[in-house]
Amino acid sequence: MLKDLAQEIDIIVNIAATTNFYERYDVSLDVNVLGVKHLCHFAEQCPRLKMFMQVSTAYVCGDREGLILEKPIESLREGTYLDVDAELRLVREAKKELTAMINNSSSDDAHNNNKKKTEERKAMKELGFQRARHFGWSNTYVFTKAMGEMVLGQLRGDMPVVIVRPSIITSVRADPLPGWMQGTRTIDTLIIGYAKQNLSCFLGDLSVVVDVIPGDMVVNAMMAAMVEHSEEKGAAAVPVYHATSSLRNPATYSVFYEAGLRHFYENPRVGKNGKIIPTREMCFFTSIARFHLYMLLTFKLPLEILHLVNLLLCGLFSQLYNDLNRKYKFVMHLVHVYGPFAFFNGCFDDMNLERLRLKMAMKTPEDHMFNFDPKTIDWDDYFTKIHIPGVLKYLCK
Repeated sequence: MLKDLAQEIDIIVNIAATTNFYERYDVSLDVNVLGVKHLCHFAEQCPRLKMFMQVSTAYVCGDREGLILEKPIESLREGTYLDVDAELRLVREAKKELTAMINNSSSDDAHNNNKKKTEERKAMKELGFQRARHFGWSNTYVFTKAMGEMVLGQLRGDMPVVIVRPSIITSVRADPLPGWMQGTRTIDTLIIGYAKQNLSCFLGDLSVVVDVIPGDMVVNAMMAAMVEHSEEKGAAAVPVYHATSSLRNPATYSVFYEAGLRHFYENPRVGKNGKIIPTREMCFFTSIARFHLYMLLTFKLPLEILHLVNLLLCGLFSQLYNDLNRKYKFVMHLVHVYGPFAFFNGCFDDMNLERLRLKMAMKTPEDHMFNFDPKTIDWDDYFTKIHIPGVLKYLCK
């Protein structure tokens, strides 16, 4: 079956990935790194192959400032050398040690088996975060996507390869259904957290540019790149395209935040009791130190006092404590995972994609279906009328 499939395929598009920023390290390596390796080996068996397209992420650049060019990546932190094979060996050894340690520490009843799985999952997630930040990436997702690009560079041979790097992909702007999306993206977590009343403050500078691009524009850019580079065997350099907006049509977090407020003022939320939930402004902190101090004084200390009172009163306030503690941990987890994006000051160059745009003749309505020019987006209108309603409809239900 696989051999028959290989004879027919002429284009491979690898868009499969685990996009969870806080994914288990072993799972991220399997999908985002070894997945690329296995596809490269399969591609070698495809005699009619015209192109291998790798869909990556613009944030493989790591936490950089200034103009970020469309070029292959490298290790980010000076004095470090990223060896993909060494990382694969590391995670295998870590799993062996972890399994042995957990097995020796508890019995095999159902409760302890679940506890073992939870401990292993948490340890694998933390290992991914530690390795990512050791090498200069902000989370496990962008780290392993970077490694996937490295593996592709090592194995491509004379295979025609193109890399497309979107920034934060948001809901479909026009085609086929405005506002449609699957899966929660970085900024969507803030919308959902606010809509569910779990988020009243966050870390961030509203003047910072948030680089987002609608999903249909990403797909259009991919199709244009396929046409442009099919059958370019033996190319010395791999073409890289940034499907981004920060250079040509930047949108700041303030535009996004104000659009959200306007939407909730015009479409107030209704609680389980049927009463309207007041729309309140969120509080933003421009430094991690100020944010942690605020969370300590406003939430953590009162939580500790409530915990003590709850113990003295034999669990009278257990439900209240658990609810508030869950909300506190939710916010702290968001900051831990998404905080670096709140202060990201890089700007993605998209000159390669602009050259591709200039080659396209937009003469008919059908041609405009393949638009991927971020300059055509009115961000205020898009966030207010398309993206935020889309998040609430398709993700919050």
